[in-house]
Amino acid sequence: MPSAVIIALGTVVAVLAVMAGEAVLSAHNTSVLRARGAVEPPDDVYHLMQVAYPLAFVVMAIEGALRGPSPQVALASGLAVFGLAKALKGWAISSLGSRWSFRVLVPPGEPPIAQGPYRLMRHPNYLAVCGEIVGAALIVGAFVSGAAALLGFGWLMLRRIAVEDRALGRR
Repeated sequence: MPSAVIIALGTVVAVLAVMAGEAVLSAHNTSVLRARGAVEPPDDVYHLMQVAYPLAFVVMAIEGALRGPSPQVALASGLAVFGLAKALKGWAISSLGSRWSFRVLVPPGEPPIAQGPYRLMRHPNYLAVCGEIVGAALIVGAFVSGAAALLGFGWLMLRRIAVEDRALGRR
């Protein structure tokens, strides 16, 4: 099997496995949040995000497998970017605790989290998601679909940020 296929397959399997673990944590936290009275806003784009995000990595893996291996500097840069993105995402998830979920659920009467990376920015999780997309694209050499995924999913994230900000009482 050519190295490009091995790298692309290994990357997409690893990314989807981590995503599956995050989905389990999200489902647990969603139950906890709903039990605390949290309600999901009706205009969320989650239904699109839950398909577009994993699909982006599959498409990038296909492009990477077809184009050939990523240049060494791109591969190394991609691993670094992806690793930093996962670290930021982990910090955001741990700072939110049981309030972290794939869904927008704000328990009534609870203020926004202002610790961890949330001291520095409002939406560190979405910065991390951008880093995951860029990192994976560099790892597999999917420069076309990686850029398309960043733009397309970036648009969804901007819509999602507006939903979250409204749910948190922000402008």
